[in-house]
Amino acid sequence: MKTTPLALSAGDPAGIGAEIIAKAWAALRWEGPPFMVVGDARLLASAGSGVKVKTVTGPSEALDVFPTALPVLDTPLLSPVIAGQPSSTHAAQIIRCIETGAGLALSGAVSGLVTAPIAKAPLYDAGFAFPGHTEFLAELTAGAPHEGVRGPVMMLTAGNLRATLVTIHKALNDVSAALSVEAIVTAGMVTSQALKRDFGVARPRLALAALNPHAGEGGALGREEIEIIEPAARVLRDLGVEVMGPAPADTLFHAEARARYDAVLCMYHDQALIPVKMLDFWGGVNVTLGLPIVRTSPDHGTGFDIAGRGLARADSLIAAIRLAAQIAARRAA
Repeated sequence: MKTTPLALSAGDPAGIGAEIIAKAWAALRWEGPPFMVVGDARLLASAGSGVKVKTVTGPSEALDVFPTALPVLDTPLLSPVIAGQPSSTHAAQIIRCIETGAGLALSGAVSGLVTAPIAKAPLYDAGFAFPGHTEFLAELTAGAPHEGVRGPVMMLTAGNLRATLVTIHKALNDVSAALSVEAIVTAGMVTSQALKRDFGVARPRLALAALNPHAGEGGALGREEIEIIEPAARVLRDLGVEVMGPAPADTLFHAEARARYDAVLCMYHDQALIPVKMLDFWGGVNVTLGLPIVRTSPDHGTGFDIAGRGLARADSLIAAIRLAAQIAARRAA
């Protein structure tokens, strides 16, 4: 089977992206998985960690270069960068890197896309119309054929925990109104299919987290379980998905509970991210399910507060690169 590298979009140039990319290359240069960065070559060359940068014209050249230098498909910045100070003047380059990486993945020239962190506010200031990477990549890949139910669905992984989100960046006050039977069923179907295709789980078992304390206490503490989550669980079972719950979220994440399911569907952001980060704060990975391309990212932000100081850890990016390569290999097989 022909080896193809991953593409790695460089993220916000004022953040820790260049630093963690350099550290990831230093850790993976001999064993792989190989990757090619879409970003500014000069910025990456200044990232430290003994990184040697070589500009390349495409993925095939990147494979040859990877053991001796960080291969970069050069996408130059149009204005200077000050570490820790994001600017909307870099928005066009950030977006172009993501678009290029997604295009390479759609064409099959690379095996998947790993995205370094971006900050939303500078992009919004420049007119970016999407909540984040996940929704933007869904739009970029909208016309491509996809096997199964279409996402995007966000999954966070750490250790033996896989947690997917029904709602993502919603204010807590808006979560209940955003929940629906259809949204939960879609997230459940996308998750179940991804567990089979991308994670090699032959018979996926899903758990549904309740929204309210004590799973609503029979309606006394909220009716979302009765009116939305339980009906969604019944629909998923009718569709052949093995589902438990809704179960109180405070009983779903200890070791014995995690052994009973392969992924848990969480109703809102922190319900998933708190247990993931408690299990492995440095090594969690964000995976986008239900797209025709493989996409992962570190489970952290741009780190503007430590940018340019040599303090950033690359654990999560390294884990994201490895997981993207594993998923790509399963899809190829």
